[in-house]
Amino acid sequence: MNALRSDTAPADPATLPDARKYLIFAVMAFGQFMALIDIQIVAASLNEVQAGLSAGPTEISWVQTGYLMAELVMIPFSAFLAQALSTRWLFALSAGLFTLASALCGAAWDIDSMIAFRILQGFVGGAMIPTVFATGFALFSGPQRAMIPAILGMIAVLAPTLGPSVGGWLTDAFGWRSIFYVNVVPGIAVTVLSTWLIRVDRPDLGMLRRIDYAHLAAMAAFLGGLEYVLEEGPRYEWFDDPTIAAAGWIAFVGLLLFLERSRNSAGPIIRLTPFRSPTFVFACVFNLVIGFGLYSATYLIPLFLGRVRGYDSLQIGTTVFVTGIAQILSVVVAARLSQRVDPRRMIAAGLGLFAASLWSTSFLTSEWGFWSLALPQALRGFSIMLCIVPSVTLALSGFAAAELRYASGLFNLMRNLGGAIGIAVVTTWLQDNTRSNVARIGESLGEANRHAPDAIAALAAHVTQWTADASHALLIAQGEFARVVARQALTLAFNDVFRLMAWLFIAALVLVPFCRPAPAAASASADTH
Repeated sequence: MNALRSDTAPADPATLPDARKYLIFAVMAFGQFMALIDIQIVAASLNEVQAGLSAGPTEISWVQTGYLMAELVMIPFSAFLAQALSTRWLFALSAGLFTLASALCGAAWDIDSMIAFRILQGFVGGAMIPTVFATGFALFSGPQRAMIPAILGMIAVLAPTLGPSVGGWLTDAFGWRSIFYVNVVPGIAVTVLSTWLIRVDRPDLGMLRRIDYAHLAAMAAFLGGLEYVLEEGPRYEWFDDPTIAAAGWIAFVGLLLFLERSRNSAGPIIRLTPFRSPTFVFACVFNLVIGFGLYSATYLIPLFLGRVRGYDSLQIGTTVFVTGIAQILSVVVAARLSQRVDPRRMIAAGLGLFAASLWSTSFLTSEWGFWSLALPQALRGFSIMLCIVPSVTLALSGFAAAELRYASGLFNLMRNLGGAIGIAVVTTWLQDNTRSNVARIGESLGEANRHAPDAIAALAAHVTQWTADASHALLIAQGEFARVVARQALTLAFNDVFRLMAWLFIAALVLVPFCRPAPAAASASADTH
C-alpha cells in the first residue's frame, strides 16, 4: 500500500518526453497482444489438452468458456480499478497475475484445476485490453494520437489471426503445456517494465472502501451468464436446455440489478455516462458489428478448411495468414486517412469493403483453398482497419481522463460481446442451413430424378472389384454418396452464413450518416471522486 501511495506521476501524462511515452505504449501494447492471442492459441489445441487431462467434451469446453466469461467481467471493471490503484499498478498486477496463471495452467494436473486457473487467467488478463486504449489516448494528441487506434486495432485483429497457427505449431513441436508456458518469459518482462515505466496517473485508494459489491456481483451475473448462454447455446439447442435457460434468467436479473445500481449507487464500479454521447453510442454499435464480423469470419474460415477441405492446423494457419499480412499493410494507410478524412467516410468505406469481402466469400465451393480465398481474405484484412481506426476515434475522442477509462472499457466490451454473439449466431445459422440444404438436396435427388440411384449403383459396381460382397459394396457406395452430399450441403451453408453477415454490415452502413463526430477531445483532467 505504501508503494501505491508513493506513486509519482505528472498532472498531465501528455507532457512526458516522447521517448518515454512511446516506450510506455509499446510495453502496454505488447501486454494487450499477449492477452488477446492467448485465446486463439489455446483454442487451436483444445483436443490435445483434452487428451492430456483425460477430460470429456463438455468439460474441455469450459477451458475457453470460463476464460471468456471472466475476461468479459474484467474489461469494464478495469476502469474503476485503474482509478483506484493507478494505471501503473493495475497493469503490472494484471500482467504479473496473468503470467502466474499461465504457469499454473501449464502445470494443471486435472481438468478442474485447469478450468480454475483459466478463469483466473481470463479475469486478470482482461484488465490489460481497455487500459492500453485509455492510456494511449491520454498520452498522445494530434498526429501521434492518430496512430494509436491503428496500432491497437492491428493487434486486436492480428492476434486472433495468428493464434491458431502459433498454437498448432507449439503443440506439435513441444506439447500442449507449451501453449501456456510460452507466456511466462514475456509476461515477466511486461510486469517488470510496467512497474518501472508506467507513471501516468495517481491512485485513489479510498475508492476501494466505497466499492459497491452488489453492483460488481450484478455485472458478473449479467456478463457471465450471457457469455455462458452464447458459448453453450448452439451446442445444446439454446433455451430447450434447462441449464442454459437458468443462465439466461440469471443474466437477465443481473442486467436489471446492474442498471439499477448504475443509476442509484453512491460508488458504482462502472459509470454509464459515456452513453450520453450519441457519437459514443454509434461507435459502440459499429464496434459490436465489427466484433461480430471479425471473430465470426476468423472462426468460420478455419472451420471450413478443416471440415470441408480436411486441412490440418499448419495448412489452415498458412491459408488464413493472408488476412494478417493485409492487416499489417493497411495500418499506415488507415492512420494517414484518419488525419485527413472524415471518420464517417472512412468507416463507411471500411464497412462497405468488409461487406464486399464477405459477399465474395459466399461463393465457396468444396474445392476452394489458398488461392481462391486469398483475395477475399486480403480485402477483409485491409477493410477491418478502415472500420476499427475511425470507430475508436469516434468513441474515445471528447472524453476527459476519468471518463475516458470508462468509455474505453465499455467500447472494448462491445467488440468482445459482438464476437461472442457472432460466433453463437453463425454457429446456429450454420447448423440450421446445413440441415435445410441436406433436405433440399435430398428432394432434388428424389423420386423424379434417377441420377442419384444410378450414381450409387455405378459406384457400388466399382467397389465390387475389390470386394466380392455386393451388399457390402452397396453400403460403402451409399456411405460415400452421403458424405459427398453432406459436404456439399455444409459448403452451401457456409455460403448462406457469409451472405447473411454481409447484409449485417450493409445494415450498419445505413447508420453512418446519422453519426456526428464528437467535439475535440477535452483535456485530461484529474479524477473527481
